Amino acid sequence: MLQVSDLHAYYGKSHILQGVNMTIDDGEIVALLGRNGVGRSTTCKAIMGEVAPVGSVSFKGQEIAGRKAFEIANLGIGYVPENRDIFPGLTTRQNLILGLKPGQKDGQGRWSMQDMFDMFENLRARADVEASVLSGGEQQMLTMCRTLMGDPDFVMIDEPTEGLSPQMTRRVADLLQEIARRGVSTLLVEQKLAIALDIADRVYVMGHGKVVFEGTPAELKARSDVRKEWLEV
Repeated sequence: MLQVSDLHAYYGKSHILQGVNMTIDDGEIVALLGRNGVGRSTTCKAIMGEVAPVGSVSFKGQEIAGRKAFEIANLGIGYVPENRDIFPGLTTRQNLILGLKPGQKDGQGRWSMQDMFDMFENLRARADVEASVLSGGEQQMLTMCRTLMGDPDFVMIDEPTEGLSPQMTRRVADLLQEIARRGVSTLLVEQKLAIALDIADRVYVMGHGKVVFEGTPAELKARSDVRKEWLEV
């Protein structure tokens, strides 16, 4: 599905990504772990074209490094950033409609607005109110659901449980597993180790702009040295 090879990225003169390599297969949930500031979000932005990438990013066998973000989105990549970008003056329903691709109608893909309301009753109850009045957790739900409305084949989700209650965190985890069941591959950037290890098929750990560990959740659980050096505070 996605192949990242020797990926570098810069903010000015700061060399943020220093040769990142990773793969995500069809229908797989891959967790990207690490402390703040190691380059996890920049990896997503470089794949999405929001930060200029140096190296190779191949999606379904097609090189996409250097393409514009809207072109990458139209190829089938969805991106849920960590800052919960909603349109506060629009209703919940209108925000969801904006997730559709040009020419796409509701229900044509794997996801419909009805699916979103069935999974998250809070969104149904607030469908016709401005998104600005939603709680932080509801805004997170809306951001993820809006991305899914565009029917991506691969989605990157950055820190979806940040600041959420344990109950809402569990609902996010349930949605991530439903995404995988519908055949969508996921790259999950997550700070909460327990959630990531519970739902991921494989994990990558980043440190200083590089991948320092790759393996299964079970393999990471067995590596206390990796967790201590690169994850634990």
